[in-house]
Amino acid sequence: MGKLRWQILVVLLALVAIAILLLSQQQPLISEGENSNQPVAGGSYIEGVVGTPVRFNPLFDQYNSVDYDVDRLVYCSLVRFDNRGLPHGDLAEDWGIAKDGKSYSFSIRSNALWQDGQPVTSDDVIFTIDLLRNDSVPVPADVRDFWKQIEVAASDEKTLQFMLPEAFSPFLDYLNFGILPKHILGSLDPADLVNAAFNLQPVGCGPFRFDGLSVQEGKITGLTLTAYKDYFGNKPFLEKIEFRYFPDAASTMAAYEQGDVMGISQITPDLLPQALQNTNLNVFSGRLPQLYMVYLNLDNPDFPFFKDLDVRHALYVGINRQWMIDRLLNGQGILANGPIFPESWAYYEGIEKVDYDPQQAIEILRRDGYTFPAEGGKARAKDGVALAFELTFPDQAPFPEIASKLQEDWGRIGVEVTLNPVPYDSLLTEYLEPRTYQVALVDLDFARSPDPDPYPFWHQAQITSGQNYAQWDDRQVSEYLEQARVLVDFDERIIRYRNFQVRFASELPALPLFYPVYSYGVDRKVSGVSMGPLYDPSDRFDNILSWYLKTGTTAKNVATATPAP
Repeated sequence: MGKLRWQILVVLLALVAIAILLLSQQQPLISEGENSNQPVAGGSYIEGVVGTPVRFNPLFDQYNSVDYDVDRLVYCSLVRFDNRGLPHGDLAEDWGIAKDGKSYSFSIRSNALWQDGQPVTSDDVIFTIDLLRNDSVPVPADVRDFWKQIEVAASDEKTLQFMLPEAFSPFLDYLNFGILPKHILGSLDPADLVNAAFNLQPVGCGPFRFDGLSVQEGKITGLTLTAYKDYFGNKPFLEKIEFRYFPDAASTMAAYEQGDVMGISQITPDLLPQALQNTNLNVFSGRLPQLYMVYLNLDNPDFPFFKDLDVRHALYVGINRQWMIDRLLNGQGILANGPIFPESWAYYEGIEKVDYDPQQAIEILRRDGYTFPAEGGKARAKDGVALAFELTFPDQAPFPEIASKLQEDWGRIGVEVTLNPVPYDSLLTEYLEPRTYQVALVDLDFARSPDPDPYPFWHQAQITSGQNYAQWDDRQVSEYLEQARVLVDFDERIIRYRNFQVRFASELPALPLFYPVYSYGVDRKVSGVSMGPLYDPSDRFDNILSWYLKTGTTAKNVATATPAP
């Protein structure tokens, strides 16, 4: 009997265990893809923006960055560029490039619709390009001239081809324009487009559609966009985006601290300490497409020492660039080591870095034949020419402060510098273009140009009348740049640009200083925000489709297991 009771007990315990297991199997099982904190659609994001909108039309947004912020969200373009400057399809589902680099074929997404429900077609793209090259439309002259050289033809409603007069690898850069609806604007005289009502009631094919304006005393003070439900790409999580416009950065910061906005379009260096102290504000920073640089006039006969590599090297080593970034820019800058932006697909990480070392600069000059008084002071002339020159720069911040620091640093290594502040426009028209300057402090702006294409600034053909203001005459470099702008293969172009950067760093035809940094503030309640290097301040919206304010659980990923029969 004892044995039997023991066996019965074992059976009962087994039955209880099975019952517990079956009950547990009847509970919902969460599939691998589900997360109770997943982003879901909903919520409104409000951003404070410095400036005043004028017209929301991609033909004119180069004149007003505030307009471009909106156009970037309302309109679509054939291609977009990531933060490395690599192209990705937007309206274009696919494209191909002929081996000779003269023909580009594009396929438009079949599900692309205008925000009034009409299909986007090849004719819309061609219509927009015809406006870009129309003399009656006030677009930048270089853009108009460029498109006048390009033939565009539609194969059908969803495919089109561009024919170039010659191979030009940076061509995709020029396709990053917002496309306009022909069915709405086609009957309008191009000359009347500037003042068209459409510009304040835009219709695009992007992820957000225009909803309305806020106006006070005849001035636009705000704008609202709503998510476009039929957008061809991934749908945004944000239901609405509202822009509120302010006269200056301080007013925008004040609006955030009062709870009126959730984002600050730009945190200027003077406001950065205040922003960083606010624990509710996330600050994102990214490199701007600008380069501050010192040009040396290599072909000025009165200053032959600029042709001397040792002098150029000493001048560069003698600049305390990090001090400029830390003190003059409040840390909002990145040391520049060449003319191609870091983190670009074309940037070469192996470029030799130059550190500040005034003693080394003096030793370089000594080895080159310059002498210095025992008590210190100015370098004594070599070959009868004193190491002294005039530094020309724009008379607006931050240039005077940078120029004064250059004068101080170079004075420390025995170089005499006279400062020559001039109006910004005069620097170009009276000094750089006629090549009459001695040394010039400049900032080069490559906004909306992800392809580096250094050809216009450093090729021999640009010495006389182009933008090779330094007058760098280097045949080897010119060959690299010629090849890089006609090759289709990115890997081959990378090799040419690497060779160019190595040569630039060894010859120093100009002295790169730093790249300024853009800072952007978003309340920590907004998730999914990220920001990399920028080719325009509006690139802060690059991953706008991933921003979210709400989270939840989706039932479609939940599976229920049933007990086996």
